[in-house]
Amino acid sequence: MAPNPSSVIAVAVFDTKPYDRQALQQASADHGIEWHFLEFRLTEDSASAAKNARAVCVFVNDQLNRPCLEVLASLGVELVSLRSTGFNNVDVDAAKELNLTVTRVPVYSPYAVAEHAVALLLTLNRKTHRAFNRVRELNFSLNGLVGFDLYAKTAGIVGTGKIGRVTAQILRGFGMRVLAYDVFPDHEWAKQAEVDYVATLSELLRTSDVVSLHTPLTPETRYTIRAETIELMKRGSMLINSSRGGLVDTKALIEALKSGHFSGVGLDVYEEEEGIFFEDLSGDVLHDDDLARLLTFPNVLITSHQAFLTAEALTDIARTTVANISALARQGAFVEGSVLT
Repeated sequence: MAPNPSSVIAVAVFDTKPYDRQALQQASADHGIEWHFLEFRLTEDSASAAKNARAVCVFVNDQLNRPCLEVLASLGVELVSLRSTGFNNVDVDAAKELNLTVTRVPVYSPYAVAEHAVALLLTLNRKTHRAFNRVRELNFSLNGLVGFDLYAKTAGIVGTGKIGRVTAQILRGFGMRVLAYDVFPDHEWAKQAEVDYVATLSELLRTSDVVSLHTPLTPETRYTIRAETIELMKRGSMLINSSRGGLVDTKALIEALKSGHFSGVGLDVYEEEEGIFFEDLSGDVLHDDDLARLLTFPNVLITSHQAFLTAEALTDIARTTVANISALARQGAFVEGSVLT
């Protein structure tokens, strides 16, 4: 990567896919940004690819631990721009010590993820994925495809940020009773949305027919769903996770599925998804035994961290990313709510 004139800011974009290129290039017209798109992920070993870049742009599976950040700082990188909301893959304390500014995308279309979570629920409940495969093989039998009415059932929303709220409102539209749990409840919103907050997570899990996770991954939320909390959940309930894979203990989930505890599990995220999700491994052997086991259950539906993937969300992400990079170039203000360090 050759040095650039001061009027142009060079950015190394790691873990790039075609939709990233298109969205970032469209959002950056006339912004003086020189993109260097790299298909491999950012790690300590690949960080040298950011040489001569003032900023790096990364995604959820890039590994920004202390050794990686130290390499970036030594190369003169000033900004780490996350094109995601979550930042559990970044050692924020190390970045602060190294004087690296880290920004994220605080808000993008919450409808994208919320609608995908509901799509997982509907597909699992009505077994649309299984029906699709049957009909293509000219099997028009309805045996084994019985679902249940969502109407009058109870949905539990864990985390009522923007995505959790939209999910709750969609489920209210089906006539479901919606419970919510959040350490910072918004009672005014709940009243308007006809959602009932519960005092404890345990109460929500015991009462809900469907549980949908919408919290960030922190030390406190890791393994929110584990053997002990699964025991609290109704037998025959459904679990949806479109937030972060680490919210669910995969081994405990597998044991619960083997015992028939859940009627359905929809996952758009997986705790060990790095190096698997977003990649085409169709010609390879899958070496992750837990994921391979999950894929054998007929009542488990897994998508590859796809929930964010709408045109609107990609546009939002690109605009915020470009705005923060442009702010670095002109020494201006970063997007409100986006700065982590």
